[in-house]
Amino acid sequence: MSVIHRPKREGSSSSGDRGSRPPSKSSNRSDRHSSSTRPRSSFPEKKGAYVASGSKTLPADKKRSVLVKRNGKTDPAYGTPPLERSLEMHLRLGAINLDKTSGPTSHEVVAWVKRILEVEKAGHSGTLDPKVTGILPVLLGDATRVMDTLLLAGKEYICLMHVHKPVPKKGITDVCGQFVGPILQKPPLKSSVVKELRTRTIYYLEVLEIEGQHVLMRVGCEAGTYIRKLCYDIGLALGTGANMEELRRTRAGPFREDETLVTLHQLIDAHVKYMETGNENLLRRVILPVEAALVHLPRLVIADNAVDAICHGAPLAAPGLLSLQTEINRGDGVVLFTLKGEAVAVAQAELSSEEMLASKSGIVAATERVIMEPGTYPKAWKLAERDGSTQPETKR
Repeated sequence: MSVIHRPKREGSSSSGDRGSRPPSKSSNRSDRHSSSTRPRSSFPEKKGAYVASGSKTLPADKKRSVLVKRNGKTDPAYGTPPLERSLEMHLRLGAINLDKTSGPTSHEVVAWVKRILEVEKAGHSGTLDPKVTGILPVLLGDATRVMDTLLLAGKEYICLMHVHKPVPKKGITDVCGQFVGPILQKPPLKSSVVKELRTRTIYYLEVLEIEGQHVLMRVGCEAGTYIRKLCYDIGLALGTGANMEELRRTRAGPFREDETLVTLHQLIDAHVKYMETGNENLLRRVILPVEAALVHLPRLVIADNAVDAICHGAPLAAPGLLSLQTEINRGDGVVLFTLKGEAVAVAQAELSSEEMLASKSGIVAATERVIMEPGTYPKAWKLAERDGSTQPETKR
């Protein structure tokens, strides 16, 4: 039976990121940051999985096209493309695709990140139990303002379930398939949320391997789904009982197991190298711009002369909108971007994509969370003469 723990890496200490202390800065770091390869899960990708129920996609995977409302131009004197920010600003608007190990709590991990990077503010999205491993998105500084957008994003897990009595493989796959779609769950007694029945969606449930009474499966689900409770309910449906033995989170919205996934050791290595040599490259590689945490939301690109008003909490009016993505409905969460690719704010759509494209006046999105500091771009009247697209249309 395949397991879902990571294999132990050479030259690294397994005690560094569990218990009550962060990994030591004096740990052997000469080899760990020299490779750009990130560790991957050790379970096999089986070509012939027993059952694949659902579409195998999360809401964050929705494909959208771009609709251009009008052309605009940006002044290079204001704002900064995300990858060209100063290191101080990069840390203040940073996101980390962190690989949590078994042992520490999510809050302990965030405390270690703050201590390692010497930052005052950091937060995580989606708590993982101490024994659960995998992706724990950590946001730094002002990037914590977009935490709620990640909490609503879908999650994916690899789970090892133990069935208490032998069951035919077909019986297991048939029952697992019945749990795809909306299900009712009551949080476990040990959870910190209100213990009341609620609806959660299982987007897909793929049985990867069955060996004896052990079942390895991949689950894509809505945020707030308890996989431990899912295993318990599957056991009830089988009539045998079942429990979760191991769990690893492999996706959290836009974050997944790819080259951006880093460990606490890699994070501390990058910071120590910067402090010793002044080389920022490794630190910039392990810390992503906040925009990486927002790619799962629909994008609205706005004109330079609309940015400062948005930064002060004003809603986005139709004249300030340059382009948008398809499949936006009223009430959807959207992100407002500059022409340089900077995230300005998280907003709620007041119109659908088609209505935004056709609108010439009125409010298209209500600002909810401001990301960019006011004053980054000048006030509208200073840019009005520079943006020819803001001139009134000539009557024909």
